[in-house]
Amino acid sequence: MKTVIPQLAYFFGNNTSRRNVFLLVRFFLVLVVIVTVYSVMFHVLMLLEGKEYSWITGFYWSLTVMSTLGFGDITFTSDIGLVFSIIVLLTGIVYLLVMLPFTFIQFFYAPWLEAQSRAKTPRELPPETKNHIILTALDPITTNLIKKLIFHKYEYVILVDDLQQALELHNLGYKTVFGDYGDPDTYRRLQVQNAAMVVATHDDMVNTGIAFTIREICREIPIVTSADKAHSLDILEFAGSNHIFQFSKMLGKSLGRRVLGVNMGANILWRHEQLLIAEAPAMRTALEGKTLVATRLREKTGVTVVGMWERGKFEATGPNTLITASTVLVLAGSAEQLEAFDHHFSISSKKFSHEFPALILGGGRVGKAAAGALKEQKIPYKIVEKSPTRTLERENYIHGNAADIDILQKAGIGKARSVIITTHNDDMNVYLTIYCRQLRPDVQIISRANSERSVAKLHRAGADLVMSFASMAANTIVNLLSKEQVLMMVEGLSIFKATAQNLGGKSLVENQVREKTGCSVVAITREEGLILNPDPFTPLEKTDALILVGTVEAEKTFMERYGT
Repeated sequence: MKTVIPQLAYFFGNNTSRRNVFLLVRFFLVLVVIVTVYSVMFHVLMLLEGKEYSWITGFYWSLTVMSTLGFGDITFTSDIGLVFSIIVLLTGIVYLLVMLPFTFIQFFYAPWLEAQSRAKTPRELPPETKNHIILTALDPITTNLIKKLIFHKYEYVILVDDLQQALELHNLGYKTVFGDYGDPDTYRRLQVQNAAMVVATHDDMVNTGIAFTIREICREIPIVTSADKAHSLDILEFAGSNHIFQFSKMLGKSLGRRVLGVNMGANILWRHEQLLIAEAPAMRTALEGKTLVATRLREKTGVTVVGMWERGKFEATGPNTLITASTVLVLAGSAEQLEAFDHHFSISSKKFSHEFPALILGGGRVGKAAAGALKEQKIPYKIVEKSPTRTLERENYIHGNAADIDILQKAGIGKARSVIITTHNDDMNVYLTIYCRQLRPDVQIISRANSERSVAKLHRAGADLVMSFASMAANTIVNLLSKEQVLMMVEGLSIFKATAQNLGGKSLVENQVREKTGCSVVAITREEGLILNPDPFTPLEKTDALILVGTVEAEKTFMERYGT
């Protein structure tokens, strides 16, 4: 009854549905009149043949003939009676076998199914809903974002303007509301005034309309929008967006910064007062091929090795951990300590001749942004692009298919210092990664992943570094929600704060924080200030605030074991 009542309310509350029901009733009335007329004529013709039947028999005969059942128990013997039977039969074929199903489906069944769909798909949120995130699309970015919101216990809702899509997402388990993007009442029903954030990831024009509509009714709500074109930044800001991101450009620059010769030392990812978190690729440095204890990193520089990335997988490190060409170390320390690291272990970009360019496969927005990052560092590059409109009269562009060995040789694959793969198709990226790795086993390969699921596959294919477009964008948005917890741009690594209330009185070694949770304590905040890379044997105080680094899963383990 709870589902039928809303369906009936919508069905009979809709003007079109009421008109359809009226037309269906008229059709049945016409059918009743026809059957009645045929029954009367049946009696008349039977009297002419000297036979007499009851009125019920007349209706019975008319319906059996019109429905083509034709039992044959009552028949005419005269020619006029047979002609009448043929007319009744043809009328029944047209009305009962053709028009009745079509009319019933069009005027009743289809509208009833639509009423069921609309009744099942929510059109509003409860008035008490607060601190929720309103998403206006389901795409790779928001799919990844939803997982992170659920993990961090944020409520979300997806606004969909297509009823069928809204119903499909609702049936898949997503919290969905059906509504019009351009209708202010839609956002009132979504309790936008109580929301924590609105995220719009459509194209620039739709995002502009969404931001403008929301600003008509709510001035305070933070609005995050993606932008494809640079000239849309001002328009989106005028419309009311608080945070505007060109995620493709951000990804391209991040890929470009990781090319050999751009920054061969520690690349800073995050900073908090004096504490810096950085990553440092080991390829072609003095670290490659050594164990962690043999490098004497802490003794020489003072930095802490939080862990390392090994082909897309974050691993805890120990004294006997072997550093390979594909290893990317995650370091924590002060600016002076990271400078000391660069002094001892980084390699000079002068070692790379300008005859050795970086090769960019794909000249879209991501590829252009990567080229811009290389140009800033005065690193030569070549872009391979198969679209003639993108390569026309452009310097450093080579027109052709990156899967063609002649094109790659023309671009300089034999001498390239690095290959950046930037296409928007993950299958193509895997294909090109395998191909380039076979052609140049020693080259650095950096690849874009559009879906988080493709990260591991690209690493298996031979990529040294992979950056997920969806994960990078989702992390950027989550970081706006909470200043106490930060998701770094590298895949799946988290920086967060926690109290030492359940750790007080014992040192880090005694608590075995790293062994039990996988998290590393990189700093302690006390009244006297910030203590960087604390001594693992120093006792903790219950009032200490810890800054930790670990994977999202490690953070969850720590909070379950030691959280308050």
